[in-house]
Amino acid sequence: MRAAFHSLLVAGLLAACAGSSPPPAVAQDQPLEIGSSSLPLKIDEPAARKVGRLVWRGGVTMTANSRRFGGWSDLHITADGKRLTSISDEGAWLTATIEYDGDANLAGLSDARIGQLLALDGRFIASKPEADAEAMARLPDGSWLVAFERNHRLWRYDSLTATPQPVAGPPDIGRQPSNGGIEAMTVLDDGRIVMLSEEYSRRPGTVAGWIAEPAPGGGYRWSSFDYAEIPDFHPTALTRLPDGSLAVVERAFDMARGVRCRVMRFDAAQLVAGGTVRAEELARLASPYAVDNLEGLAATRGARGETLLWLISDDNFNPLQRNILLLFELAP
Repeated sequence: MRAAFHSLLVAGLLAACAGSSPPPAVAQDQPLEIGSSSLPLKIDEPAARKVGRLVWRGGVTMTANSRRFGGWSDLHITADGKRLTSISDEGAWLTATIEYDGDANLAGLSDARIGQLLALDGRFIASKPEADAEAMARLPDGSWLVAFERNHRLWRYDSLTATPQPVAGPPDIGRQPSNGGIEAMTVLDDGRIVMLSEEYSRRPGTVAGWIAEPAPGGGYRWSSFDYAEIPDFHPTALTRLPDGSLAVVERAFDMARGVRCRVMRFDAAQLVAGGTVRAEELARLASPYAVDNLEGLAATRGARGETLLWLISDDNFNPLQRNILLLFELAP
């Protein structure tokens, strides 16, 4: 997450958060009981069902019987909408079954498990500088590519419980701010990987993006592009939509206005080496709408062929924030 976001939050809520430091890593993969409380789209208008081009399909606040539950930084949903996978900025991973109500709206999670990612030496990642996983993507062979910040790097996991292998990233990956690295990553149908930095900028009014094309014999050939942004908002999540276009979550925060998020979309044709991507706004989430520190995004097709967008939040292990999971349908 952004350093500014963290420092402002801590400064304004220091007394309340004195006991909210994240828990240490625990070695074993464990079952998890997740409690879910239903959220309205809009607090002061419970009947509201739409914001911008997004139609409400349910939301929940999540709690669990584990001190490691929280900090969720990215999200993957299986194509059938049945299983969820997430990673945290403390190096944890989460899997769960998604529950729906009678109208096929989000109701909660069950059959959950939580564990800790491994380092290159096969031991569990235990320190924050090494464990800060901020983005992940499911590769065509079923493995996971995970992007870490602070110590900026890419690791590929055959499974979430496997020992990873390092992946050579773009040449300028190390130029990113310590706490403003790769937050958004996805894989296209042709196997190319697309990534966005949260804070690293080559040109005013933009942040850096990269495209990785699979190379013969393994590895990737990297090219770069820029992603246009507006003041205060920076990308925190990226996913490919079923129609081949891409969606982005951008986040802003200050103590006066709290968290605000923009849900964006752009065509894959804009992904040109040396080019600048300019996304369109689908919706803006800010109080009194359901919102928190949204850092994970996934997309699936619903039973009627509709495009569904899933968003998950990072609570920073702060008792005044929430772990929320939101589901929207993208209106035509």
